[in-house]
Amino acid sequence: MSPGLRVVVYPPDAEGGRRVRCDGEILGRAFGPEDVLEFLRRAGLDPDDVALTGTGLIEWRGGGPATWHQA
Repeated sequence: MSPGLRVVVYPPDAEGGRRVRCDGEILGRAFGPEDVLEFLRRAGLDPDDVALTGTGLIEWRGGGPATWHQA
């Protein structure tokens, strides 16, 4: 995994989906943590090696991995 890799998960939209970007490229719209891991797998990361919190790899905007519905 590249040390400079930057993943951003944006706040939930009206349907509860969250846009996911990796190094500026849109990977997709996630509806749960498993979707984020799948997008990262498709981007070449091993999901077993990715921690959703506490690593600095993922910047969660508008709430962490437990937040999936618009408030």
